Amino acid sequence: MIINILDSKKSILNKFISEIRNIDIQKDSMRFRRNIERIGEILAYEISQSLSYEKNTVSTPLGTKIMETPKKDIVLCSILRAGLPLHNGLLNYFDDAENAFISAYRNHLTETEFEIKVEYFASPSLEGKTLILADPMLATGRSLVSVFEGLKNHGTPKEIHVACVIGSNEGIDYIKKHLPENSQLWIATVDEKLNSHGYILPGLGDAGDLAFGQKL
Repeated sequence: MIINILDSKKSILNKFISEIRNIDIQKDSMRFRRNIERIGEILAYEISQSLSYEKNTVSTPLGTKIMETPKKDIVLCSILRAGLPLHNGLLNYFDDAENAFISAYRNHLTETEFEIKVEYFASPSLEGKTLILADPMLATGRSLVSVFEGLKNHGTPKEIHVACVIGSNEGIDYIKKHLPENSQLWIATVDEKLNSHGYILPGLGDAGDLAFGQKL
């Protein structure tokens, strides 16, 4: 797996990451969602540089021009519900992509032990297509791998890109072991460790709750 960590170079991305972490700024849920969306747009731009392109003839008012544009074979798959703002950012750039949505959540067995429950799938065929898996938080990596296993019934993609906002080294190591070798991870920033509950430190908190309000 190829690992691409975007904040290894200084850019405006750092501002958006800083604001989603900031305990005062992140209280504004609309701003939080918009910052995640903007990070999704930056991820989409970076991913676009590694995609397959094809030549097309474009007619202008004064003539024609041959342009190379991405092949229209992308499927964006997001994990509900935290993945929705990130999905929107990716979709702003890959606006002709097909879309898939999956629910995956932690079912806590004890205070520190949990299993991943995947209960809802809505996906087109993935056979021979470019799959972009979007999940803002790559903590343990188990949710992403569970989703990937569930998607196997929808066909075999030709390439897989994973788009995340914040991750841990542990989560990265886990998906490296369980996703195909030709996969690529595109992640805005990486934190060093997880706490005993499997949450990223220092992270930002619960992305789903910050974007859409606390769940029961």
